[in-house]
Amino acid sequence: MGQPTHAPKDPDWWRSAVIYQVYVRSFADGDGDGTGDLAGVRARLPYLAELGVDALWFSPWYLSPMKDGGYDVADYRAVDPAFGTLAEAEKLIAEASGLGIRTIVDIVPNHVSDRHPWFRAALAAGPGSPERELFHFRRGRGTHGELPPNDWPSQFAGSSAPVWTRLPDGDWYLHLFTPEQPDLNWAHPAVRQEHEDILCFWFERGAAGVRIDSAALLAKDPRLPDLAGHPGPHPFVDRDELHDIYRSWRSVADAYGGVFVGEVWLPDPERFARYLRPDELHTAFNFSFLTCPWDAERLRACVDTTLAEHAPVAAPATWVLSNHDVTRTVTRYGREHTGFDFAAKAFGTPTDLALGTRRARAAALLTLALPGAVYVYQGEELGLPEAELPLDRIQDPMHFRSDGADPGRDGCRVPLPWAADAPYAGFGSRAEPWLPQPLDWTSYAVDIQRRDPHSMLSLYRDAIVTRPVFGDGPLTWLPAPEGVLAFARAQGVICVVNLSAAPAALPTHSRLLLSSGPLDDAGRLPRDTAAWLRA
Repeated sequence: MGQPTHAPKDPDWWRSAVIYQVYVRSFADGDGDGTGDLAGVRARLPYLAELGVDALWFSPWYLSPMKDGGYDVADYRAVDPAFGTLAEAEKLIAEASGLGIRTIVDIVPNHVSDRHPWFRAALAAGPGSPERELFHFRRGRGTHGELPPNDWPSQFAGSSAPVWTRLPDGDWYLHLFTPEQPDLNWAHPAVRQEHEDILCFWFERGAAGVRIDSAALLAKDPRLPDLAGHPGPHPFVDRDELHDIYRSWRSVADAYGGVFVGEVWLPDPERFARYLRPDELHTAFNFSFLTCPWDAERLRACVDTTLAEHAPVAAPATWVLSNHDVTRTVTRYGREHTGFDFAAKAFGTPTDLALGTRRARAAALLTLALPGAVYVYQGEELGLPEAELPLDRIQDPMHFRSDGADPGRDGCRVPLPWAADAPYAGFGSRAEPWLPQPLDWTSYAVDIQRRDPHSMLSLYRDAIVTRPVFGDGPLTWLPAPEGVLAFARAQGVICVVNLSAAPAALPTHSRLLLSSGPLDDAGRLPRDTAAWLRA
């Protein structure tokens, strides 16, 4: 293991950070070829510094055939040429650091690309070879091995999409996602060692943290039993063996002052909290908040449950409204069903964008007032809605593996609008973007919103710069009418969110610090509006 390149000035920065997710392919196109790249990100670093974020989380930028948006990695130590070079990634990390912004890289440990050298070697080596032990190869069931080894469902489209692919030599291999993403065998010591080396590789290049994709899926029951009727622990989700893996990872991170955030989708709060014990992951995404409907009672219960499940392990909560996998907040909150569920997405769902935008503005202030870290997905600060793309332009495998029932995730990945009067809304200069931008995209452009003190961008910028007034103390709920959330933080600052049908009187206060919309003529908080107050 190498030595740390630098010691962080604030080792606890991650406990209350505002972290901005960059989906590189759609952020900014520096060379004009229609695909976002690292040059584009570097050119926009001043924008991110102006926004006030503490760190950037980059979705995978590694060498990849892009069968699943870069989450099919062929080489963890190389940057895909579509995005730039490794040297450019190192420059980006250094330049961002110079602006006070840390970098979090995305590691995808459950699977690799079928173009990865390990998998190519496994295919060439044949059945029973040591090379195949790095993955999950099995003979099939049935008289001639013609049936898959078990009944496991896909993580993309349920049981309708197979998770086993048969090779001409008779072996089947496991892929919980697409066939181009074979699952690694985490019971093999070489797999564990390789990933610890990858962590060192990026920490030595200045990365401050690592986001762990599909963090609860790595370990598999070695028997690979059927899921239906299986007694005991789940055969591939949240297995106890995972914790030994992450304890080893934590020792690597501690040597570099690095931090982890895990993508952990689990319904059991106690099981979830196990990943956040002091010698495991630092943080994990709070998906219960992301999926929660716009409802005061359910949001309060979600906040309480989240804080309670983090308290025993002294880990900070993370608050997330959107990411590269879910329907954008403005659209979600403008629908009849305001929560998020992969199974409920559909083309043509009626949406009231004015209502959704008002609620998204209030949700931004709610989220940024809570204790812990906050993640902002690119374009969230612009109030971008979900884009409905022409069927012939959709690229997401989730759409195709559901036989078209699921619209996929491309609608939240459409390239950002930077300048209203520039080609392709300023995303790039020459080629059409890899996903088409809606005709009204220019109305959300950064240059327009920068000049408007009431824009979504101005609200996010003002909220992020004001957020430190809350301090890092606990949250105390205050008496409030039904449908209204009100809480105070240790610094004497109050957040009030009105989710009721009528205007609400504000608590006694000395000053209005910020509001997501104007108060009414009587000084009350309108519906679907939030305010920060000095007590």
